[in-house]
Amino acid sequence: MLTTKKKAVIIKTTARHDTDTGSADVQVALLSRQIDELAKHLKKNPKDFHSRRGLLQMVADRRSHLRYLETSNKRHYNALIKKLGLKK
Repeated sequence: MLTTKKKAVIIKTTARHDTDTGSADVQVALLSRQIDELAKHLKKNPKDFHSRRGLLQMVADRRSHLRYLETSNKRHYNALIKKLGLKK
């Protein structure tokens, strides 16, 4: 689970402007960090099926945000993919 300090750092690095907390860029960055942490948890606890379901929901949510970002602003999409190290 992300702490408020970790969230603040992620928001600060990916925000488009000072008061930006909910743009697609920020949401994708937060989801990516949560997915990474949950994936580590599932490697230690392979029988935790409830967390696995949550992980799949987060991946689907991130995918939809990325699809929206790709269609609305290709330049921001490419920069975010490069910054987060995601596959296209």
